[in-house]
Amino acid sequence: MVKRELHEIGDGLYAWIQGDGSWGWSNGGLVADGGQSLMVDTLFTGALTRDMLDAYRLATPAARQISILVNTHANGDHTFGNHLVGDARIIASKACAEEMEERPASVFRAMIDGWRDLGETGRFIHETMGAVFDFSDIAHCPPTETFSGHTTLMLGGRRIELTEFGPAHTRGDIVVHVPDARVVYTGDLLFSGSHPLMWSGPIGNWIAACDAILSWDVETVVPGHGPISTKREVADMRDYLVAVRHGAAARHAAGLAWDEAAFDLGWSMSDDWLDRDRIIANVASVYRELTLGMVDPSREEIFRQMLRFRAGAPCPHEPGAGCTCSASLHDEKRIGLAGGRR
Repeated sequence: MVKRELHEIGDGLYAWIQGDGSWGWSNGGLVADGGQSLMVDTLFTGALTRDMLDAYRLATPAARQISILVNTHANGDHTFGNHLVGDARIIASKACAEEMEERPASVFRAMIDGWRDLGETGRFIHETMGAVFDFSDIAHCPPTETFSGHTTLMLGGRRIELTEFGPAHTRGDIVVHVPDARVVYTGDLLFSGSHPLMWSGPIGNWIAACDAILSWDVETVVPGHGPISTKREVADMRDYLVAVRHGAAARHAAGLAWDEAAFDLGWSMSDDWLDRDRIIANVASVYRELTLGMVDPSREEIFRQMLRFRAGAPCPHEPGAGCTCSASLHDEKRIGLAGGRR
């Protein structure tokens, strides 16, 4: 049973934390002031979102009617429960709203239901999410207001700053900063205790987001996944991203294919973060950037290699294919890089 619980940060701020933050187990947040409430993200299913709303309503009368919902990005584990607060102002970046329209809840549910017809993509989605969550009660409820760059909201007498840093994790990532409380809700620009997942990039945007948060007067950081954190975890995330960028670039310069580089870097990063297979997708994104799109592996191929990595394969090549990777891919001296975040 995944532990899901409400944490009172103080001064009318709350965080809803779900388990260790692995696939689909995202976090949410609530800010209350002057009888009004702002909710940061919904969850992957209606049932999960209802439980979170019930906890908020028990914690503060201001949550009986959610005034504003902010979606930090388009992924379903942060948006598929929007319909349960559909009377609120729903605010997101313009890029987030566009991405939500491209992959609404109905499309995702069809993928879940028809996973057997979707090859490696379907198998991966089923293993990590479809077999874990009940998606029968999700719905598409898009933002009612959008912005680009930066906007300021007033909630009661409290100023709340929304800043867009995407494309990074997704095309339209934003963070919710409550300056007077020294709190920031990062969405998936921070995975605390697990590898991040970069579908969009460029990776430099994500590093810049970490730099910005580190420059703010912030004490408490609520990540999109994982436990409540501080600037230390943001700095760790920044170090990880820099290591991935540097490691992928070194392996590209050494002539490794993207998937060879991903396995080599993945197995050489001696950390204990969850969901290590995500480094496959992250290296693919960096190679896409390094080659100006000339190397652009499909989602199907990325998922196929992620499944192999999860199963413990030492390299991306199938057995019996004349592979010599066991002797070369893990030779760090040949590449001139010891790996990644230590």
